[in-house]
Amino acid sequence: MLSNKAKHHQQGSHDMKILVSNDDGVHAPGIEALTVSLSRLAQVMTVGPDRNCSGASNSLTLTNPLRIQSLDNGYISVNGTPTDCVHLAIRELYDDEPDMVVAGINAGENMGDDTLYSGTVAAAMEGRFLGFPAIAISLVGSNLTHYDTAAEFAYRIVAALKEHPIAQNQILNINVPDLPIESIKGIKVTRLGARHRAEGMVKTQDPAGRDIYWLGPQGEELDATDGTDFDAIEQGYVSVTPLTVDLTAFSQLAELEQWITRV
Repeated sequence: MLSNKAKHHQQGSHDMKILVSNDDGVHAPGIEALTVSLSRLAQVMTVGPDRNCSGASNSLTLTNPLRIQSLDNGYISVNGTPTDCVHLAIRELYDDEPDMVVAGINAGENMGDDTLYSGTVAAAMEGRFLGFPAIAISLVGSNLTHYDTAAEFAYRIVAALKEHPIAQNQILNINVPDLPIESIKGIKVTRLGARHRAEGMVKTQDPAGRDIYWLGPQGEELDATDGTDFDAIEQGYVSVTPLTVDLTAFSQLAELEQWITRV
C-alpha cells in the first residue's frame, strides 16, 4: 500500500509496486514516459528532483532540509538529489516498501565512464543499497524523440525481472538508441566502454568581468570495441550492462596483499 502522506500516481490494479525516479527532474519527458509505461504493470510512485540534477552521482543533501511537493499529475517533487529522492521515498513516503526501483528515462547516454557521474545510475544504486532490485534506463541521441521506444524496453525488462530477478549485488544499466522501436535490432548484454580524458575546462567571464568556468566536452570514445555498450548502441541494439554495487576489485586482492608487504 502506498502512503497517504503524499499523493502518488498509479493506474489500474496491480500487486507489484515500483518507485520511479530520475536526475533530469520531475518535469522531464523521460520520467513521464517511464511512469505511463510501467503503470501497465504495477502501481507506480514517481518521485523526482525539482530541477535538473544531471551529474549529481550518489550525492546526498546533508546540510539542508528536504521538502516535498505533490504535483497535479500525482508525481512528487523533492528539492534534493536523485539519491535523496529514492531514499526519502522508500524510508518515508511508502507505507509498504516498493518491489523495484526504476530510474530514468535519462535524456542522453549513461555509458562507459559516464556511469560514475550519472544521477540516474545513482538513483538505481540507492534502490539497490536499500535492498531492492533496480535498473537505470537512458535514451541515447542528440535531438531525442523516441522516449516511447525506451519506455517499451523498460516495460519488457521490468516484466522479465518480476519473474526472474537479478543477483542481489547488481543493477542493470540500460541504454536505448533514439530510434523507432521497429528499427531496434535487439538487445545485447555488454560491458562498459571507456572514454579518453575529458576536454579541458572552458574559461570565460561574467558581465562583471570575473572569471567563470564551464565543464568541457566529454572525451572521445577510447574503448568502443565489440562487446561494449558504445558498440551495441552504434550498431542499433539496446545495451544492457550489469553493474556491481560492491566496488571491490576482488581479482586484485591477492596481488595487493603481496604488494603491501613491500610498503
